[in-house]
Amino acid sequence: MIVVIMGPAGSGKTAIGTALAQALGWSFSDADQFHSASNISKMETGIPLTDEDRRPWLESMHQAMSEASIAGKDAVFACSALRRSYRDILIGELSDVHFVYLKASPELLAKRLSERQGHFMKPGMLTSQLQALEEPSESEALIVDAALSIAEIVQLIRTSLNT
Repeated sequence: MIVVIMGPAGSGKTAIGTALAQALGWSFSDADQFHSASNISKMETGIPLTDEDRRPWLESMHQAMSEASIAGKDAVFACSALRRSYRDILIGELSDVHFVYLKASPELLAKRLSERQGHFMKPGMLTSQLQALEEPSESEALIVDAALSIAEIVQLIRTSLNT
């Protein structure tokens, strides 16, 4: 099984993904490790990524998800996956991908981003992420309140996925 923790910057994807993977004994990969140097450079200077910028990044993540699936390994990935088309690229031909959408208010996201240190994703870019966001339906993803504690969210995910 592949679980993708998704949502805008500041929703808690990395914290939840790490905690879920640790609880399950699965591997964890963060989308940030799949970005090209040019994408990181753009974000560091506050320039939002375009769909053209994102495609190779999403394809690289899909490749890692495919490799885990082919090897029979369960894995957790964290990725913003803001648009349905991005989620389609991530899924590709895979049949056992489950999305968990960390839904948060713009105020909570802005607060978290303003408190974050040393990350290339700048708080000023939140607006572009929220504009790009196509929230998944309940049939596409488990929708979880990102304001809950990490432990509560991990338990909700585990209960929903029977893990």
